[in-house]
Amino acid sequence: MGLDSSSATDSVTLGKVSKIVSNVPHLEFLNLSSNPLSLSVLERRCAGSFAGVRKLVLNNSKASWETVHTILQELPDLEELFLCLNDYETVSCSPVCCQSLKLLHITDNNLQDWTEIRKLGIMFPSLDTLILANNNLTTIEESEDSLARLFPNLRSINLHKSGLHCWEDIDKLNSFPKLEEVKLLGIPLLQSYTTEERRKLLIASRLPSIVKLNGSIVADGEREDSERFFIRYYMEFPEEEVPFRYHELVTKYGKLEPLAVVDLRPQSSAKVEVHFKDKVEEMSIRLDQTVADLKKQLKTVVQLSTSNMLLFYLDHETPFGPEEMKYNSRALHSYGIRDGDKLYVEPRMK
Repeated sequence: MGLDSSSATDSVTLGKVSKIVSNVPHLEFLNLSSNPLSLSVLERRCAGSFAGVRKLVLNNSKASWETVHTILQELPDLEELFLCLNDYETVSCSPVCCQSLKLLHITDNNLQDWTEIRKLGIMFPSLDTLILANNNLTTIEESEDSLARLFPNLRSINLHKSGLHCWEDIDKLNSFPKLEEVKLLGIPLLQSYTTEERRKLLIASRLPSIVKLNGSIVADGEREDSERFFIRYYMEFPEEEVPFRYHELVTKYGKLEPLAVVDLRPQSSAKVEVHFKDKVEEMSIRLDQTVADLKKQLKTVVQLSTSNMLLFYLDHETPFGPEEMKYNSRALHSYGIRDGDKLYVEPRMK
C-alpha cells in the first residue's frame, strides 16, 4: 500500500504525516515530495508510525539530515530512498547505519566534494544502486582499497552530468568490487570525443568489467571491438601519453594494422564514353540526374532530339550486352555507372 501527499497545498508537518500514517496499516510506499519539511523535526515517539515503509520519497522537501536520520532509525525495512532537489551541499552522517537500504536517489543537489559522497557509503553499507546525476562532483579522492570498503555491494552508479574531468576518476570506479552498470553522460571529460570514441574508450580501457553502459548492454563482441579500437586509437600517440591499458591489450591481441579508409559514399559523377555512329566522345556526367536529363545533355553531342534518341548503357566490367535506358524518370546512379563505362546512342527507327 502507498501514500502520496506530494505537492500538498497546505504545509504538512511530519507530526501530521505520522498521525495519518498510523491509520494506514501495511504502508510500504510514502511520497512526501514538495512538502516543506525544512524546519520539521520528527519526534521519536511519532517516528514509529513509518516502520513498515520500504520506499520513501522526500524530493524537494528540503528535509534536514537530522529529520532524515530520525526517520531512517525507525525504518528497519527501508529499501529505496529519494532525496532529490533538496539543495544539499553536505551530508551529515548518522550515528546508526541503515543496513537495509539498496537504492539511493540523490540527484539535483549541490554535492561537489567526494568527502561528502563517501559518507553515504558509511551510512548505507548495503547500497546496490547510487544515483548521483546532476551533482557537480569534480573528482573521486579516495584510494582503491578504501573505495572497495566504502561501497562493497554497489552494483550500479549514475554520474550523469557530474563534473568529472579526469580519466583517473573513471579508473577508480573499477575499485567497486561488484560494479556492473555505469552511467556517464554529459561529463566534461568526454565532451571532446565523438559518440563512438566515448563508448569504446570507456568499455575497453576504463571499465573493462561492466555489463551495461549508459543503459545499453555491453555484448562480448562489442567489448572485443572496443578493445581493438582502443589499440588503434592510441597506436600513433607518443609513448609518454599511451595509457598502461594499451600495453595490456597489445599483449592480448598483438599490434594491429590501421584500418583501411574506405569511402562508401555514392559516386556523384562518372567519366564515360559516348558512342554515336562512328564517333566517340568522352564526357563527365552527373549521376544524380535522370535519364531524361542526360538525353537533354546529349542533344548537342549527337544532334538528335530527345524523342528520337535511344540510349544504351554498357558496364565495362560485366559480360552482358548493353542495357537500354528506357525509363526517363530513372536516376542514373541506380544503374551503377562508373568511370570507364560506355553509353551508346542510336536514332529511333521511324
